[in-house]
Amino acid sequence: MACFLVSAAEAVIVTAVEKAVEKKEKAPTEMTIGFENGAPETAVKIPFSQKLKWLRNLLWGGTVLLAFEHIWHGEVVPWFPFLTAAADPADAVEMLHEMATVGVIMALLVTAVWLGMLGVAALIEKRAQREAQAGEATEAAL
Repeated sequence: MACFLVSAAEAVIVTAVEKAVEKKEKAPTEMTIGFENGAPETAVKIPFSQKLKWLRNLLWGGTVLLAFEHIWHGEVVPWFPFLTAAADPADAVEMLHEMATVGVIMALLVTAVWLGMLGVAALIEKRAQREAQAGEATEAAL
């Protein structure tokens, strides 16, 4: 009924935090990585604001899809009170229960997927950093 509002609320908060973090961040750190074919490439450490954008996009995308689904099924209408369940107190209780259970679980699941993405990104960054340091050590030995 209104479970998408939980993800929307989290998306609003993440968007505000992302903008605040973006203002405080310094320039991204760059490192040069040499590959086996001898072509050096520059890698940039992913700033935290960029990682927050990933979460923001996941949340807003899910919110839009869920809102569309609720509009399709007639649970959201273009007139007040916009949510059909809000018109009847018994339905409003059911709607709040759905938001507290399904909505929160969906928002937590999206955040967990994002945390997994952060873990994978950290592994890739560490591997690139190790390769860059190994390349520097090889160049210094020559």
